[in-house]
Amino acid sequence: VQLQASGGGLVQTGGSLRLSCAASGSIASINAMGWYRQAPGKQREMVATITSGGFTYYRDSVKGRFTISRDNDKNTVYLQMNSLKPEDTAVYYCNAEGYGLGYVNYWGQGTQVTVSS
Repeated sequence: VQLQASGGGLVQTGGSLRLSCAASGSIASINAMGWYRQAPGKQREMVATITSGGFTYYRDSVKGRFTISRDNDKNTVYLQMNSLKPEDTAVYYCNAEGYGLGYVNYWGQGTQVTVSS
């Protein structure tokens, strides 16, 4: 499975960005897709995930501001980020996991999100 992420950039506080992640390859094994982020000097953390059934999970700090969605026909997951804050600055990574012959977990390349104050 290959994950191609796009949509990062520089935005001012309060602004919006939309991240996209397109999956290709052996996608039948994929159940959940999501976004993680890693700020300098910090551990990678889950931002939001969505299952193939549409169940969503968010970290508390982004609830009400970020929305994750999924287009199963396009094998693409989106992260709409509104009311961005400087603390949202990080490299954002797309993730996909599921079960093929065993548990599978894939990462896309990171995309930088920078929120200026």
